[in-house]
Amino acid sequence: MYYDVFTFLFSAAAVVLAEMGDKTQLLAMAFAVKYKAGKVMLGVFLATVLNHALAVAVGNYLTRFTAAETFIQAAASLSFIMFGLWTIRGDELDGEENSSTRYGAVATVAIAFFIAEMGDKTQLATIALATKFPESPLWLLLGTTAGMLVADAIGIVVGVLMCRKIPEKTVKLVSAGVFIIFGFIGTYHVGIVRLGLSLLQVNAALLILAAATFSAAHYLFVRSAEKDARTFVQCIAKR
Repeated sequence: MYYDVFTFLFSAAAVVLAEMGDKTQLLAMAFAVKYKAGKVMLGVFLATVLNHALAVAVGNYLTRFTAAETFIQAAASLSFIMFGLWTIRGDELDGEENSSTRYGAVATVAIAFFIAEMGDKTQLATIALATKFPESPLWLLLGTTAGMLVADAIGIVVGVLMCRKIPEKTVKLVSAGVFIIFGFIGTYHVGIVRLGLSLLQVNAALLILAAATFSAAHYLFVRSAEKDARTFVQCIAKR
């Protein structure tokens, strides 16, 4: 029971962090301008359940390959570092907010979200989480779905009512930092436990990885900060 609760809370928090500045959060903000917030959230819920159920199934399937378990765990750990850098970079919409169907607002939002979420950061994060918590797929699905709803609700409220783009610098740094820390912890565990490397070898590898991560993060954050500043000025100018 405690493991299930931990899985729920950890996965919910991870998806909230992953969704900060993600394409689907921006999509929720855009749809909230066109439709009622309740209908947008219902569409997000339906799309997330379907999409993340697929992701959990894929993640659980990967854990069946015991021979490749070390590789899978290493890839999952490194992917958390990638998600941190992705959070710093941010996303942009590719026209999904202009999607429309003849079935109403909920169907329009659900279809657009499902398509936008395919191969997106939160779906990939859900797959990575499923490889780490294979014993609790249902609680993992509930946690990632709850995290998605919380993050998109934040995006709607802050983005629409306050005319601010999520995330700001502090939110970006915290979200990215948490992901990167978990990535380094997972990488350390794989090196020591799975591969049986010496502490010196693992620390040397982590030092190289840290240097590369810091360089990439600095470059992406500078570019993202410039883009956020331009967007905020344009938003204020329209008022």
